[in-house]
Amino acid sequence: MTLQQLKYVIEIVLCGSINEAARRLYMSQPSLSKAVKELEKELGIDIFLRTSRGITLSTDGAEFLGYARQVVEQAELLERRYFNAAPSQQLFSVSTQHYAFVVNAFVEMIKKHGALEYQFTLRETKTYEIIEDVKNLRSEIGILYLSSFNEKVMMQMMREEGLEFHPLFEAKPHIFVSAQNPLATKSVVTLVDLEEYPRLSFEQGEYNSFYYSEEMFSTIPHKKSIHVSDRATLFNLLIGLNGYTISTGILSTDLNGSDIVSVPLDEDETISVGWIVHKKTRLSRMAKIYLEELKQIINYYAAT
Repeated sequence: MTLQQLKYVIEIVLCGSINEAARRLYMSQPSLSKAVKELEKELGIDIFLRTSRGITLSTDGAEFLGYARQVVEQAELLERRYFNAAPSQQLFSVSTQHYAFVVNAFVEMIKKHGALEYQFTLRETKTYEIIEDVKNLRSEIGILYLSSFNEKVMMQMMREEGLEFHPLFEAKPHIFVSAQNPLATKSVVTLVDLEEYPRLSFEQGEYNSFYYSEEMFSTIPHKKSIHVSDRATLFNLLIGLNGYTISTGILSTDLNGSDIVSVPLDEDETISVGWIVHKKTRLSRMAKIYLEELKQIINYYAAT
């Protein structure tokens, strides 16, 4: 087993395919496949499961990847200490539901700890894909929420996929509306107050289960409903159509300006936002740094 083989495995996981990893590594796909198969033979495990739809990490592979990342990181520390080697490219990826504070923490991580070279990925995506990304280690961590409605189903699914949920904070449901919306002046709103306004939510694609919804009370019928795929579009529609969406109540004026405001929703429910990780892995240095930045951002908003 060589250090280069470990780097090959890490790159394949980051790319999600052997072909793309070979392109980035400036080598042929057959040569990369051969190197991985030789490693698997030596270890006596299948690191990757190969199907007609592509490759995914096996359970053994997920555990192996955690060790591989540690070994590569330690080897790079030795090279920098004793051989004056240039810092290697930093790697990190996170998949998340559509939260501005997640982006804030990502920005702070790069400002404070980004090396001269890095390859970071922030995926604002669908709930099902967050679970798939972390399961297959395309992302080290995922950010999503649980509530009394979806917790049982989501926790069962995560256990089956070998994932762990770690709470970050709890919040009461709020609505986001335009500062010009009549509801913006209220100290609290009810679901009845919302009936005449367009409800905006993030679409979940083919896995459009109520349990995957990013918004609470998604099972309640509404006569005006709009689904979008990104946060910028949703905020534009909040302003343009006087719509609303239900979320945690945490807004970033740095990213969203002052055109959107948060108003408490009068419902006896709690949102638990947290991060998920594959239980077979060990967090990389950048993942730990990101989580610290995330916690600081959340504490800042909680205090203001």
